[in-house]
Amino acid sequence: MAKDIEAPAGSEFQTKDYHDPPPAPLIDPEELVKWSFYRAIIAEFIATLLFLYICVLTVIGYKSETDLTTGGTQCGGVGILGIAWAFGGMIFVLVYCTAGISGGHINPAVTFGLFLARKVSLVRAVLYMVAQCLGAICGCGLAKAFQRAYYEKYGGGANELASGYSTGTGLAAEIIGTFVLVYTVFSATDPKRNARDSHVPVLAPLPIGFAVFMVHLATIPITGTGINPARSFGAAVIYNRTQAWDDQWIFWVGPMIGAAIAAFYYQYILRAGAVKALGSFRSSSAI
Repeated sequence: MAKDIEAPAGSEFQTKDYHDPPPAPLIDPEELVKWSFYRAIIAEFIATLLFLYICVLTVIGYKSETDLTTGGTQCGGVGILGIAWAFGGMIFVLVYCTAGISGGHINPAVTFGLFLARKVSLVRAVLYMVAQCLGAICGCGLAKAFQRAYYEKYGGGANELASGYSTGTGLAAEIIGTFVLVYTVFSATDPKRNARDSHVPVLAPLPIGFAVFMVHLATIPITGTGINPARSFGAAVIYNRTQAWDDQWIFWVGPMIGAAIAAFYYQYILRAGAVKALGSFRSSSAI
């Protein structure tokens, strides 16, 4: 057993000092000449590529094994639970691998939410989104190259609004699902919690992956679960069918609205950013 250490009389345990990091500048010319900036963009590209490759193949494999016309069974394949685990598990793995390099966004909606909260600059946010979309296209392209016949036959993993659901229902599902994800991202990566609890940065990928898993369980029957515009866009580009493009706007508008609401809720209500800003304004006015 470890020996108990008594603190000297009259002393107090020191806690870590915490100060909110300064907001990221809208445009930061200095980051454009740093290799770490371009390394982060490459990391986002590769992570999104791997994410789409694994997850799209999981979806196609499930549909092929439950296709009754080819000898499949209703209980074959990994099921919706397995698909949800594939998406959530890959996010857990990839966020863990890339968090120290790029922040592990792997999702334009997450990047957009962090940009609104002034966590990343405009240039970084735009280039991250471009890298994520290109990575998603390449990931789906790889999946199609390995499973060309199955890819076309079983929908290519593209997101579409399921029959029986209205456009409003699909949009609401994407908004709420993305809110859950981005809210979890803000909570898991809050620098104030990191300063107080040293284990939080290590565990951050776990709740983020679980959030993706839980949202997929709820919304796969409605939209196939987007909550990631790059995931929906990459699959639509490679599959390239009318239905996937007709519903594409849902998988951009919904996640962006959900991300914006989550950013506002966490920064200005839970973290009382609006109160702090008002107090700062009153103090400066008094001077």
